[in-house]
Amino acid sequence: MVATTQNRNTPSVAGHRRGHPVAAGEICRAGTIAVVEAGTGFVKEGTTALDLIAVGIFEHLVDNRVGNDGEQTVQVLRGFARLENSVDADEITAADAFKRCYIVDNQTVAKTDGGGTRSVAGIVDAVDDAGVWVLIDPTSGAALDAPAAE
Repeated sequence: MVATTQNRNTPSVAGHRRGHPVAAGEICRAGTIAVVEAGTGFVKEGTTALDLIAVGIFEHLVDNRVGNDGEQTVQVLRGFARLENSVDADEITAADAFKRCYIVDNQTVAKTDGGGTRSVAGIVDAVDDAGVWVLIDPTSGAALDAPAAE
């Protein structure tokens, strides 16, 4: 192919929803960070831990606290989400745009990896008075290649 010299109708998707099987003993609250523990394939809420892969934001409540792995399925939305900001030295600012941020809990992100204790949440898109806009999409690869915000 050669470069186009005309406008192009390029298909795109504003947001991507996907059903994920829920881990045993977990509750998934709407609007919280959805993660998969590496190697399991089952989603749960974000927390301070290593080897978590952020996959998006839960769209609705699913309670699998008494269920087995995969007994329940929950819809997860990939894309941009406004999350809570950390405080003090871990507070994310506008200067951290386009850098990685890290999972603190099911709704909070931080500037640093907490001394090697936190998994990547996604890429900071913007910061406002209400929180941090984060791109959460495990298929983009951006979280692995972006410079650390430290």
